[in-house]
Amino acid sequence: MRLSSVQIFQQGISGILDQQSKLAKTEQQLATGKRIQVPSDDPVAAVQILNLNEDMALLDQYQRNGNLAEGQLALEDTVLANVGNVLQRVRELVVQANNASQSVETRRSASVEIEGLLEQLQSLANTRDSEGEYIFAGFQADSVPFTRQNGQYAYQGDDGKRFLQLGKSSQVAVRDSGFNVFMAVPTGNGRFDVIPDATNAGTGVIGSATVDGSFVRDTYSITFSQALPGDPVTYEVRDSSNALLTSGNYQGGDEINFAGASIQVGGLPVDGDRFEVFPAAREGMFASIQAIADSLASAIDSPAGVASVNNAMGRGLNNLDQAIGHMLAVRADVGVRLNQVENQQSLNEDFNLQLEQTLSSVQDLDYAQAISELNLQLTALQAAQQAYVKVQGLSLFNYL
Repeated sequence: MRLSSVQIFQQGISGILDQQSKLAKTEQQLATGKRIQVPSDDPVAAVQILNLNEDMALLDQYQRNGNLAEGQLALEDTVLANVGNVLQRVRELVVQANNASQSVETRRSASVEIEGLLEQLQSLANTRDSEGEYIFAGFQADSVPFTRQNGQYAYQGDDGKRFLQLGKSSQVAVRDSGFNVFMAVPTGNGRFDVIPDATNAGTGVIGSATVDGSFVRDTYSITFSQALPGDPVTYEVRDSSNALLTSGNYQGGDEINFAGASIQVGGLPVDGDRFEVFPAAREGMFASIQAIADSLASAIDSPAGVASVNNAMGRGLNNLDQAIGHMLAVRADVGVRLNQVENQQSLNEDFNLQLEQTLSSVQDLDYAQAISELNLQLTALQAAQQAYVKVQGLSLFNYL
């Protein structure tokens, strides 16, 4: 095979350039610490790196969601704690106002303070977050959720819950509907509620009210009668179909038992006095507290007036206890969700560490091997350069 001088020189230059290219690639790997500089270096590994980076970016987003969820839930928990403090203060005032030593003036003074606490409660229910959104408005986060007109409170939000994704199969609600928190509170003892008739003229006052497992949900009426002055006061209990369930002579402080319910009545009802027993419904805590304030504000100094206040305070205490219990349940649920966020973030951190280790094994450079290759490539380049110098100096004309 015959080779021209040009071919020999070109092969020599190609060899040098090839060694320089390999050396430059190794130098780039050492400078970046990455084994793969372009996808063509290792197509299979390049695809793995791309997938791993996408998974890590998604985990980073989940962690940011978790931090946001923690902030939102911590804010809600703080607000709910303050709501609980307001309810406890109202309860203290109700207990004081229900004391027989209280006068009309002190009860009206308590009413004024309760009105102020109502405004504080409304302000808490209309709390905004750092973005200016109302946290208890559902999906209507830009609208004021709780408004008051003519002493009536209305909820303007919806029942929507906002969720944040914490993992591929994990999400958490970061807000609660204001309706569920503030408006859907059970009344009475949670099973039934006792309300005196507005026309009652006696001093009958509802005491303890309990149920057992046989309680039948229905509307009942307890009516007191007295044929003539001096005659015994009697009572009868009827259901919603007006069927007589029980009756007897009334003795102050006795319990009246019917349909699985037991209701204690104190004081002295008069002929025609009536108490209605309703299945427990859902009532807003605003309405319950407003009813307490209104009753104290309209208190009058008479036996019937005092009994009316005592009945209102008794019912108010029941409703406040239900509201406080409801608030504790909501706070417990918020605490569960905070724990869920914390646990998921811990799982995400562990998973992210595994991904980083896998990515390192696929992408990172083995420095010992790379430095060894660099030395070999330097030696090969020097040999190619020296060979070229020797060959390019050969010419037939040097021997003529």
